[in-house]
Amino acid sequence: MRSKRSVGLLVLLMLLPWGVILAQVKQESRTLVVNGKAGEATVVQINSRTYVDLENLARIANGSLGFDKNQITLTLPGGYEASAPAGAPAPEQPVAHVGLSRNFMMAGIETLAQMREWASTMAYAIQNGYGVTESWAADYREKAANALRQASASVSTDADRNAMQLLAIEFEAVREWSNKLVEAKKSMDTAKYSTSPNALRDEPLSQKIISCGHFLGSMLGSAEFKDDPSCH
Repeated sequence: MRSKRSVGLLVLLMLLPWGVILAQVKQESRTLVVNGKAGEATVVQINSRTYVDLENLARIANGSLGFDKNQITLTLPGGYEASAPAGAPAPEQPVAHVGLSRNFMMAGIETLAQMREWASTMAYAIQNGYGVTESWAADYREKAANALRQASASVSTDADRNAMQLLAIEFEAVREWSNKLVEAKKSMDTAKYSTSPNALRDEPLSQKIISCGHFLGSMLGSAEFKDDPSCH
């Protein structure tokens, strides 16, 4: 399951073009030795370059990893003491920044994926004249709702709680849009969506869902809470 993957690796793969991912990315587990200490680490090879998950690196070296806005601080034992002159003052420790928790990020990304599958499947069925019923749409809705509940259960920081509100707003927008399409199918008012490939996409509610979904994906990948008018 995606929830078992490293956040850093998942975000990296989300940002790469699909062609690059399929052709040039290789992920595997290797033994990493840091200052004589060995441990298993997830490694990704891209275009003959090797990338290691920073969390694994810190764990093997008994170090620490901190996040502060756009800065990542990796501290390894003995790194400062070995090089600092005697009597030199200790470096200032960065203030810990509490952003989105790892568990919430993973659950939020899964929730977005379920909502996108729900919306894209509905759109494809309507545009191609397939039968769309309430019970058929309910199956996709319940999968997204279950993922949303998992995200809610993963909330542990203020940033998580704020981001959860935006995820819930996006879910309600997709549900309203799905119900609208089901009603349109019942009243045989879906012909307008098949005459133009952009007719459904260009509707205001569709645009809102798309814009908010793109923003949420970027926000979850950054591990920092942000707000955007498209999600309100």
